[in-house]
Amino acid sequence: MTSRWVFGLIFVLCAGLLGVAFYMEHVMGLEPCPLCWLQRFGFMGAGLVSLLAFLQGPTGFGVRIYGFLLALTAGAGLGVAGRQLWLQSLPADQVPACGPSVEYMLEVLPFFDVLSTALKGTGDCAEVVWRFLGLSIPGWTAVFFTLVVITGLVLLIRRPGSRDWIDG
Repeated sequence: MTSRWVFGLIFVLCAGLLGVAFYMEHVMGLEPCPLCWLQRFGFMGAGLVSLLAFLQGPTGFGVRIYGFLLALTAGAGLGVAGRQLWLQSLPADQVPACGPSVEYMLEVLPFFDVLSTALKGTGDCAEVVWRFLGLSIPGWTAVFFTLVVITGLVLLIRRPGSRDWIDG
């Protein structure tokens, strides 16, 4: 399998996961917290990097650059998912207070204040509203972000000209 198709598969994965997120929001009625929004942006970033790489079809050093960008965007998403998992693990008396919705904050606060507040997380972020096979939503996003980070790192450190599953 060429690196171009690996990037294509990652784009499809990210698009599918974003589709699931919008389904959970608009059909299941689960309101995303600020950290959920940031995880969506992580998948959007990884998906955009992957789409650009798929369309360009890089070889050699280009694959490494895209691998680095993929690992970087997915790593940021993994960090946010880890923060939310940490908030979910806190005892009830240590959970931060709930805050306003992201939409409201965007209307009344400067962008960097919204980003700072979102990164801290709120009590909404600590609430577990859905589980599948024992993992909450940020648990599943952490799994997928980890897979994408590993793939990005493999693309980054592979030997140029190697004839393996990610040959450029």
